[in-house]
Amino acid sequence: MADYSEINNLVGYEPSEMLLHGPTKRLLDAFHWHSPQAGIIASYTPKARDVDDHFGVFRGVDQIEAFAQATIVSCGTFLECKKLNCTPMELKDRFVPAFISVGNVNFHNYLAEGETFISVGKIKFYKFRQMVSDGRIYKVPAGLDLNGYFADFNESKLDNYEISKDFSLVAELYDITGRALKKETFTTNK
Repeated sequence: MADYSEINNLVGYEPSEMLLHGPTKRLLDAFHWHSPQAGIIASYTPKARDVDDHFGVFRGVDQIEAFAQATIVSCGTFLECKKLNCTPMELKDRFVPAFISVGNVNFHNYLAEGETFISVGKIKFYKFRQMVSDGRIYKVPAGLDLNGYFADFNESKLDNYEISKDFSLVAELYDITGRALKKETFTTNK
């Protein structure tokens, strides 16, 4: 990635540039809209490995992880890199993203291999490398150009979840909380 003082949002960047997760644990394909202090919209399409041994269905726990990667990990990493003027790889040398807690999650639908979904995340709190977000997961209508659809999205639309009825609500998530923990925390607990 470029100099963080020049970057306004994550749209156009590859999740692999932002997420510290390895390729088999990364549940994020693209960023479609991002307002650093407000929230993000990102997508993922479950692969065969994601539904293996689970009846072809993308598990609810994986939906929560995908949402967390799109929101608290990507947004938190972005803000911390801006603050420290470093890259995610440099940040990785100092911190590890970790779940702190998960609030309510209500599932309304399911996702299968090959069904693209979006995580629509609203940042509720960010301080001291800790982020809390609420949001929703929607199944995307087949063939929709997500970059085009979200080109004129804004914070007001995010606040009101102004998403076309063509999207199917999959889950509502509340108080998804994560924090970048100092790497020493993990090495001293061995």
